[in-house]
Amino acid sequence: MMSQNEPKVSLVGAGPGSGDLVTIRGMRRLQEANVILYDALVSAELLSLIDKAIPKIYVGKRCNQHSFSQNDINELIVKNAFKYGHVVRLKGGDPFVFGRAHEEIAYVESFSIPVSVVPGISSALAVPASQGIPMTRRGVSSSFWVMTATKRDGSFSEDLKYASQSSATMVILMGVRKLVQIVDEVSKYRVSSTPVAVIQNGTLKNESCVVGTLQGIHEYKNSIQETVPGIIIIGNVVAEHPLFFEEEVQRVLHSL
Repeated sequence: MMSQNEPKVSLVGAGPGSGDLVTIRGMRRLQEANVILYDALVSAELLSLIDKAIPKIYVGKRCNQHSFSQNDINELIVKNAFKYGHVVRLKGGDPFVFGRAHEEIAYVESFSIPVSVVPGISSALAVPASQGIPMTRRGVSSSFWVMTATKRDGSFSEDLKYASQSSATMVILMGVRKLVQIVDEVSKYRVSSTPVAVIQNGTLKNESCVVGTLQGIHEYKNSIQETVPGIIIIGNVVAEHPLFFEEEVQRVLHSL
């Protein structure tokens, strides 16, 4: 049976992982939804907080496991808006940080369906913060650069090179699988003692953090699961993490 509700779409950022980090406005939209389309990085914890009567449709995309293409997702949003009325498109982090939100909005609006956006807390900021790593610190770093590791064709983004040549804190999303190659590339421009952190399952109960340097991070390669989403932070602000000091002591003792 077709819904009598007027079709509309809310694009909602789910936050960095933990279910209680969604915004109040985002949760209100979720409870007002007639149907929810959610992606792979949305936590089960958040979904469990939403009324069970609201249909929830998984439209996730993961590396080497693409259940749906972007075109498929665009079409499903429109189809469900005409069928149910209010669609909430729930995306991990913030929809406008590498979330392809503009593509979904353009497609939906081409059918004269109104779209509203509820920003989310981006993992690029929240995950380092959860480990006590600041993006900026007076006298250490005055800016930060958020980027993905590679372009669509698999080659390194020019931004990786340009950011490496600056003094900015580097935050690299979707790069865990190419950690070694990224570190090798950055090492062409930054000193080998530059601190590095790799955080996986950010803000969740099983969050993990590996801290080292550009020169030494290779030693921890086996501690990092390539299939688990993670964030790479490169820059002197990583030295604020208590583990970094412990690692430095261990390196000195080992050298002696």
